[in-house]
Amino acid sequence: MKIRSFIIALTLALTSLAALAVTPVETLANLKSRIAPDKRTAIWDVNATQQGGKWVLSGTVGTQAQKQAILAEMIKNGNGNYTDKITVLENSIPAARKWALVKLSIATLRTEPKHSAEIATQGIMGAPVKVLQKCDDWYRVQMADDYIAYVPESSLAFKTEAQMKAWRKAKRYIVTAYDSRLVSQPHGDETVSDLVMGNIVEYKTEQGGWLKVATPDGRFGWVDAADVAELSQWSQQGFSAAQIEKTARRMMGSSYLWGGTSTKVTDCSGLSKVSYLSNGIILQRDASQQALTGKIMKKGTDWRQYETGDLLFFGNEKTGRVTHVGIYLRDGKYIHCSGQVKINSLDPKASDYPYLYSPLSASRIKGMVGTKGITALKSHPWYF
Repeated sequence: MKIRSFIIALTLALTSLAALAVTPVETLANLKSRIAPDKRTAIWDVNATQQGGKWVLSGTVGTQAQKQAILAEMIKNGNGNYTDKITVLENSIPAARKWALVKLSIATLRTEPKHSAEIATQGIMGAPVKVLQKCDDWYRVQMADDYIAYVPESSLAFKTEAQMKAWRKAKRYIVTAYDSRLVSQPHGDETVSDLVMGNIVEYKTEQGGWLKVATPDGRFGWVDAADVAELSQWSQQGFSAAQIEKTARRMMGSSYLWGGTSTKVTDCSGLSKVSYLSNGIILQRDASQQALTGKIMKKGTDWRQYETGDLLFFGNEKTGRVTHVGIYLRDGKYIHCSGQVKINSLDPKASDYPYLYSPLSASRIKGMVGTKGITALKSHPWYF
């Protein structure tokens, strides 16, 4: 009788443990929600199926780190008996092309590897990217803000890990002027490349107020010293709402371009990215991503509580979906890109109170640099 009771108790215990076990399917779902919830910033298409009583993991991830996380989680959850058929995109890239620097003043990145595809974002000269996949004469890359998109091979200067380390240690300058030019000789008029705010070039020598610099692909030219700043010193600047506002106002009247993130053309979230980058801060790419960062102030906050530099998010009142972002100035005014870069008011009594009405939320970036989605350029390992 005792033996029978023991067997029944053991069976019930094992049944309970089995019910509590995490299956490989659940493991993948849980892990994806933690480390790859946003397809804009992570490549994750992995499945778990049973074949002959054994679990088979198949599909694609972007990085080796993602795959290692999956395998570790499988073992942790007691699912060590599996067959690994996961493809890691970055492992197909040769060592000489695992990294690249954008070599054009502005490069266009798209949602698919073709020129007719939708613009996803822009990269500017000297911006480091991690190469994940080759698609004919296009490359799928990940940018410093984690955004993933496709860029033509002709826009990149490929680097080895050793070359990237040398670049990080080199004396570099960042363009601080709204726009500038790299010319063939001091005071010359022959253009080597146009330059926009945020471009990074490598220092070579100087002469009479002009710097000789190199582009990422090895072109040499001269730039007015007044238009640039030494990168390591520039990156030490503290938070400055005045600098952010100054950059945004410099773009007043410029046209809207979906996917634009440069001083030439921009979209709404591109305006906030460009403005904050001028202060040495890397924001997330899209408005809906930016809305999840910083010190969040929910809908209904009195606009008189906002501070210069706060990000204001607008969108669908019913669903809460964020579709637009602006930068708060003062006295109810904010600057944003909607058709063009312009200033509107949050005050319903003002003549420039627009159709967007009140924000769904706002985020304060001040005091939050270093938290998730808000990175100081000086602290980003791809730059230093």
